[in-house]
Amino acid sequence: MNAETKPNDPVALMGKLPMPPKFATHAEERLHRKQRLAAGLRLFSKFGFDEGVAGHITARDPEFPDTFWVNGFGVHFSQICVSNLIRCDHAGRVVEGAHPVNTAAFVIHSRVHAARPDAVAAAHSHSTYGRAFSTLGRTLAPITQDVCAFYGDHALYDDFGGVAVELDEGQRIADAIGKAKAAILQNHGLITVGGTVDEAVWWFITMERSCQVQLLAEAALKPGESLKTISPEAAAQASRIVGNAFAGWFQFQPLYARIVREQPDLLE
Repeated sequence: MNAETKPNDPVALMGKLPMPPKFATHAEERLHRKQRLAAGLRLFSKFGFDEGVAGHITARDPEFPDTFWVNGFGVHFSQICVSNLIRCDHAGRVVEGAHPVNTAAFVIHSRVHAARPDAVAAAHSHSTYGRAFSTLGRTLAPITQDVCAFYGDHALYDDFGGVAVELDEGQRIADAIGKAKAAILQNHGLITVGGTVDEAVWWFITMERSCQVQLLAEAALKPGESLKTISPEAAAQASRIVGNAFAGWFQFQPLYARIVREQPDLLE
């Protein structure tokens, strides 16, 4: 080690970390995305993000980018594996796979993927704390280091139009997200997007937990008290570190290793 290099120097540490893989063929990249997608859905089950048949994670196909891979309608998150994922086009047709597509998955995700060429993946479910927080009609406050990943980078969709079965509802959601990594869908739940499946899934997991933390913190307030928020300068600095694309990708890697070791059948 160079005498001028500190042991915890972030630049030096970056050189030692794993990096997102590169692929020689569409087939290799497709398999990678499907494996991450299946793992993300298993993690959603493990963390209790399922609510009946609601919820979906999508991954854009690398060869046919106007189609996406998604969990089949009616298949529990805990039963998803690579082989039973389905591929759907932006017209709602299942072009590969044996299961039907959830209409809401097609309506929401097709519009998000169309509006965001940078979004390889999108994640949405009716998780408990995300739904509870969505009823407040506001965005998350910068009250912890972790939630700063969303500082200035998440939106509120406050025009709930019923169950998302029409394309115009999906388009309004996509418009509300804009260029952000996530949105709170009022009276509905959370949605996150990412340049990798890993990133989108991690943003959802940490956003759900951030909703839980803020609800707990607000419940603990005494009359007249208010939340102690992080300054804009500090929140912006934290956001650059914990909210960048690499941080989202990297934080998913231990979770991926964990779920594959516990439930290796997801790769089948």
